[in-house]
Amino acid sequence: MQVNGNLANIKAGVISQLESLYDIEAPSGQIITREAAEKMLELTDVLGREVAVYINRKGNVIKVSVGDDATVELPEVKQRSNIRLSGVRCIHTHPSSDTRLSGPDISSLKSLRFDCMVAIGRKNGKIYGSMGFLTGEQTEDGEYIVRGTKEIPLKELNAIDLVQLVVMVNNELGKNQLKDTQERPEKAILAGVAFSSTKDGWQAEDSLAELKGLAETAGAQVVAQVIQNKDKPDNAYFLGKGKVEEIAMLAQNVEADLLIVDDEISPSQQRNLELNTGLRVVDRTALILDIFAQRARSSAGKLQVELAQLKYNLPRLGGQGLVLSRLGGGIGTRGPGETKLEMDRRRIHGRIHELEEKIRKLKEQRSLHRKQRKHSALASAALVGYTNAGKSTILNALSDAEVLAEDKLFATLDPTTRLVNLDDKQQILLTDTVGFIQKLPHTLVSAFQATLEETTEADLLVHVVDASNPNYELQIKAVMQVLEEIGAKEKPAIFVFNKADRLMEDGGSDFDAMRMLQDRDGVVISAQSQTGLGELREKLASFFNRGKVVLKLCIPYTEGSLVTRLHNEAHILNTDYGENGTLVEAELPVTEAEPYLPYEIKE
Repeated sequence: MQVNGNLANIKAGVISQLESLYDIEAPSGQIITREAAEKMLELTDVLGREVAVYINRKGNVIKVSVGDDATVELPEVKQRSNIRLSGVRCIHTHPSSDTRLSGPDISSLKSLRFDCMVAIGRKNGKIYGSMGFLTGEQTEDGEYIVRGTKEIPLKELNAIDLVQLVVMVNNELGKNQLKDTQERPEKAILAGVAFSSTKDGWQAEDSLAELKGLAETAGAQVVAQVIQNKDKPDNAYFLGKGKVEEIAMLAQNVEADLLIVDDEISPSQQRNLELNTGLRVVDRTALILDIFAQRARSSAGKLQVELAQLKYNLPRLGGQGLVLSRLGGGIGTRGPGETKLEMDRRRIHGRIHELEEKIRKLKEQRSLHRKQRKHSALASAALVGYTNAGKSTILNALSDAEVLAEDKLFATLDPTTRLVNLDDKQQILLTDTVGFIQKLPHTLVSAFQATLEETTEADLLVHVVDASNPNYELQIKAVMQVLEEIGAKEKPAIFVFNKADRLMEDGGSDFDAMRMLQDRDGVVISAQSQTGLGELREKLASFFNRGKVVLKLCIPYTEGSLVTRLHNEAHILNTDYGENGTLVEAELPVTEAEPYLPYEIKE
């Protein structure tokens, strides 16, 4: 444990005391303990020189240095990232009562990108200090901008939430880097946990492979993946502490910008991971929300995405107020930060209420449109299924629509309804809906209730399954869980096992394809190669023909209200006008036929 700097004429006993500074342990998020500050100032009184300690984010002292009253020896600190803070804070004493940061202090803060630079000293028997930190912003000349506090008591200095401050600055530094390298995608490390008591059946490797697809859909470049076996999530980090340290080292080797966790994590876990890895951290929920934000095209879709994002981000505002309230120091600077936080919260709550009101009106409009469609007596079906199962491709194939169909997760976000001809006489309305996924965020499900009502109101669910995916059974289970959550699990459904061509390419057989149906009512097709679409049309026609009857009627002109009612309840095939009344050929459910039987034309 070497003491650095100018050690000339310092007695061995004092050197020993300086070496004992390596025993300092600072709590996470606190700049330095009062006992450690007292010890450093006592040594400064003895030496008449500045004493500095360099503390890492674990709270351990990694270097001790001694300088004169004009400067302090600043040993090189190994950078954890080319664009993040170093992960080390410098706390040093000023022999005089003036604890304002000097020019060399500011210069060192910028060049070594310390988490913060702190100077402490005594005034009237009390310990005071000032702190400087990078804002994450830069001038036009590329110079880092520095902010800081005035001289304030050590107690107030320690009240600053250092964890949140570091996270905020690192995020800002990351944003600036992305602005400078817009052509370069963010480099991401994926992290998943294989829990010993997993209940959903998904293997961690499969879930992480799916997360990789999500990350690439969002525009990230996956440069590394890690999986940890644990009994339960760690309260502080979600991952184990050793795994977090491993990720921090890995991030340096692969020059990563981002850590994506394959589960939803708490705000405190996110902050702790960011602090200890030096990376920006997002969880599975935030990643899916980001994809939805990119994919939303309609005003309705954008409203629902914004609502989901606000509900997700609201609890993650906590802690920033304390940081903002303490910066600047002095009278009039302690309250505004908290006030700003409360204003932000009120503003977000207000915006959430506003969005919910707009979405409520949107639901009313959709309900009106559905009623109008029902008045046309056309049956309706909704395509549901796991994301990227091929729902949009099926809609395009059946209706000659031009809905965007990509081999990407969540290619479709906004529902699309098209008219589909099943045979010469029968038409239905078929709606393409947003795909489901395992661990689908509840905030997303609740926000997209207006869109998902297209599913709950359909006469039939067409459950599309990717036959080429080895986890198709788990995907079916995940879809059924979401359908249960929105109240559509018990609706009539047929299964469509799509991508049979890929199944064959991967060594599958017709037997494998048919085995997938098991006791399920459905068909096996390939929408891409148009194979099996005729069978699908027949299956749909068969369902909608069940329990229906075609009647030829002559309704007297005096019964005009009955004709109106018939138009609301039946599919009108033909209308004409005779001497004795309106001649109508209509298809309608058997259960609705009785009022019209007296007017049936017997052939």
